[in-house]
Amino acid sequence: MGEGLVHSLESMGLVDGPGVRSVVFLQGCALRCRYCHNPDTWARENGRAERYTPRRLVERLARFRPYYGQEGGVTFSGGEPLLQPDFLAQCLELCHQAGIRTCLDTAGCGLGDYGAILAHTDLILLDVKHYTPEGWQQVTGGSMEPFRQFLAAAQAAEVPLWVRHVVVPGLTDGEAHLAGLEAYLKTIRHIQRVELLPYHTLGVHKYAALGIPYPLAGVPPLAGDALADWNERLNRTCCEKSEERL
Repeated sequence: MGEGLVHSLESMGLVDGPGVRSVVFLQGCALRCRYCHNPDTWARENGRAERYTPRRLVERLARFRPYYGQEGGVTFSGGEPLLQPDFLAQCLELCHQAGIRTCLDTAGCGLGDYGAILAHTDLILLDVKHYTPEGWQQVTGGSMEPFRQFLAAAQAAEVPLWVRHVVVPGLTDGEAHLAGLEAYLKTIRHIQRVELLPYHTLGVHKYAALGIPYPLAGVPPLAGDALADWNERLNRTCCEKSEERL
């Protein structure tokens, strides 16, 4: 088995999927989102990242299995986990062999062939940066096409989705924007939950430490309660009704 680069591990996460979860942050991301709070995960090679074989990583994660219960498990995040596809696929398969439920936190911008990854993914936390190519480019600096390709593969594999969308004042906020998001999400199947995430500035200090200008300097954080009505609306209109919830 080859090795992968792991930026960091969180042993008892509560916000990256259902239940209690271990979160694996993989190193590397091709996007440059204007509101990114983890610029230290961008570089593919990072001296602080730790190398793991899939087996060694999953053996470490299995120690926390008693805490996962019926809903919890392991979430692979980043950076962008799809940029280490072979390592990710092997880790997901080993998790399933160990009886651990899996979740993928992704913006869908990886390297192509996703069959082996999706075959062992129980849930996708899908980060929808924007719903138009122009908006996507404005937010991320990249093309929307890789996201579309990943979403098509996920839809074909019928993997359940929790959709996430960061709401930034002056960039991805306002009634017109959120109504457009609603219309777009209605075209996607297997959505179980929508989470509108308020823009925050908790990662700004990392830019200063790395000597990188912060793209949204001066933009104030958004209060979480400002999104309550839209969160309720999108979960009512865009989610499939199901007796089973992951």
